[in-house]
Amino acid sequence: MLAPTATLILDWLRQIGLTVRLAPLGASTFLPGVTLAPGGLIVDPERLLYPGDLLHEAGHLATMLPEQRAAAGSNAGSDMGDEIAAQTWSYAAAVNLGLAPEIVFHPAGYKGSAASLIQIYRDGNAGVPLLQWMGLTLDSTRAAAISAPPYPHMIRWLRTQPDSC
Repeated sequence: MLAPTATLILDWLRQIGLTVRLAPLGASTFLPGVTLAPGGLIVDPERLLYPGDLLHEAGHLATMLPEQRAAAGSNAGSDMGDEIAAQTWSYAAAVNLGLAPEIVFHPAGYKGSAASLIQIYRDGNAGVPLLQWMGLTLDSTRAAAISAPPYPHMIRWLRTQPDSC
């Protein structure tokens, strides 16, 4: 049975255009109860420990180009830029959903850096230029220039082209 927070997140991920499938997963997934799949996520309701992991993994998919997203496998890769993009996106998603950032950046993850990561993303000090380059958000300078809300507000939730900005 999924917790209400997980249900909220999964419903929202479907609304923004990601595929979510509920199915049993083996014990060997990188994060308990969730794995990447072409175009979306597979979630095992019996094994999911941290609902915020859904947003983090969705952040990997959302910041991929459409053709990468369509072919995604269970491994998000080891590129630090991709990891920063996923973290920055997942913080904005949590804010958008009215969830505490600690839902995503929980003490069991992020190698003991969850609290410092929350502060970094709250301050907009990391990842925002990358998401801006992807056409997903605006930093405070660009947002002010066009009277638009800055990060963590998102212009769109899914990356559509290589260099949107």
